[in-house]
Amino acid sequence: MKTHTPRSQLRRRHRRGQAMVEYSFINWILVLMLIVTFSVDFGSGDQKMNVIDAFLRAYQVYYDSFYFVLNLPFP
Repeated sequence: MKTHTPRSQLRRRHRRGQAMVEYSFINWILVLMLIVTFSVDFGSGDQKMNVIDAFLRAYQVYYDSFYFVLNLPFP
């Protein structure tokens, strides 16, 4: 039966933590690139927004439609 020393467990834990930091950093860079570089033109040329803002606006409309239906007066 092989026993692990606390030192080897710390090394393994450190590597796992490093992978999570790298994964989080790569995701942060990808989201930042998405926000900064992509913009969408909606109808008139005056209103341009990035993809994240467009998705948030679509979610707000979706949420508001549920709120509207729930507050309808039923006879």
